[in-house]
Amino acid sequence: MARCTAPVEGHRSSSAAAACPACRGRGYRSFGGYSGYSSPYSSPSYSLGGGARPGGGGGGGGRVRARWSKAGSSVLYTEAQVRALTPIRASVENRAVLPDRRDVFLCHAWDDRAGAARQLHDLLEARGVSVWFSEKDVALGTSLLREIDKGLARSRVGIVLVTPALLRRLTQEGIADKELSALLARELLVPIVHGTTYEALREISPLLGSRSGLSTAEDPMGDVAAKLAELVAV
Repeated sequence: MARCTAPVEGHRSSSAAAACPACRGRGYRSFGGYSGYSSPYSSPSYSLGGGARPGGGGGGGGRVRARWSKAGSSVLYTEAQVRALTPIRASVENRAVLPDRRDVFLCHAWDDRAGAARQLHDLLEARGVSVWFSEKDVALGTSLLREIDKGLARSRVGIVLVTPALLRRLTQEGIADKELSALLARELLVPIVHGTTYEALREISPLLGSRSGLSTAEDPMGDVAAKLAELVAV
């Protein structure tokens, strides 16, 4: 009976295994800690950016980290959110060198100034985001429209807080409608849908409703703020 030569010569290659009188013709053999040749078709190990795994979304139930997320970030996005925010992020990066800029211009309905708009403003500021907010940036005795124009020109990104109050205001073509028109023209707009739906928004403003953004039906306001803070961080 032919004896395996692995204990003496080792099987460190397919040719060595083929030369062995006992192992030739056998696909794989392990002997006393010595291994025969490995199949060249063994499964590779894949790694996705941001620590995400195929089908696992980085452990977030189909969610992943965005390419602009900082190392160690725990903020996760849906794939649709990444697609919607990626062109906005590109614009942020292009405008990063412009001086004297606010990170965000917050467009909101007057009725939300002490509620959802203030909450979002405070959450963003707490994360180091500079926000143009009419409640603090329009001084008494100044032209509201002029200050809005300056705020829009000096902001990297515009966000519009879409609430039932805003939908009512848009039908009246007031200040919020003028802000929104300017933001839509700049292609730097992120809708934040809160307390309503995109379907209701599209009935009032098909153009704004065609823009993808974030919704508090998917993420609480604190998570929305975290995503916006990552989006504008440069």
